[in-house]
Amino acid sequence: MKKYYVKIITIFSSLSFLLLLFGFGWSIQNHFFGTVKASMAKQEPAASEKVNDGRTIVALGDSLTRGTGDSSGKGYVGYVIDRLQENSDEQITLRNLGVKGYRSDQLLNLVKQSEIQRQIQDADVILMTIGGNDLFQGGQTLLDLDNKKIDGLRKDYLKNMEQILAELRAVNKEATIYYLGLYNPFIELSDAEKTTQAVRQWNFETNQLLDQDSKAVFVPTFDMFQINVDNYLFSDKFHPNTEGYQLMAERVASLIKW
Repeated sequence: MKKYYVKIITIFSSLSFLLLLFGFGWSIQNHFFGTVKASMAKQEPAASEKVNDGRTIVALGDSLTRGTGDSSGKGYVGYVIDRLQENSDEQITLRNLGVKGYRSDQLLNLVKQSEIQRQIQDADVILMTIGGNDLFQGGQTLLDLDNKKIDGLRKDYLKNMEQILAELRAVNKEATIYYLGLYNPFIELSDAEKTTQAVRQWNFETNQLLDQDSKAVFVPTFDMFQINVDNYLFSDKFHPNTEGYQLMAERVASLIKW
């Protein structure tokens, strides 16, 4: 009888020990995998925590890029940003590198600088105005509208433009380049036929050059200033006024697709 009780106690003790081991193992497993799952959940950020870097626009060129003549100082570049921001939730960063009075040779020297190239490298869109100072030479060209002289100015400008585009593509192959063509601020003067011919030929050959780049867009402005030009010019009769810049901005902004 004693041996029978000893056997019962031994079996009961063994079962208790097994139950204890099972409970301990379950607790460890639950704690371990629960911790791993929690850890993995923390590594996957919530959608609301993901950062949107936005878009970057780099503007290059002369006083038109700088906004000379606009009462607000924005120029066409500033109004482009306003219009794009109205239709987008993305943050748009502008880097305006325009310099008043710049010619194409000066812009070429600018885009060769390492710091400028670093900024161009980040651009999603590049805006550009250049060539007006090359052609009109601060008004000197109007004093002698010689076709041979104008042809020489245009050829020098096109060589510079070709190199400018090459420099831009060397650091940024993806950004779309929007080049705004020339208008004729002197279209109501007595020599309007000659100046119009010069501007049209200038635009035509610039457009041909840009056609060699599938992501370069020529944006015409000549037609916007062709009629009632004085309504869209600043008091210097050369730069656009606020209304003129807004016309330019509307056309450019309508073309930009992210």
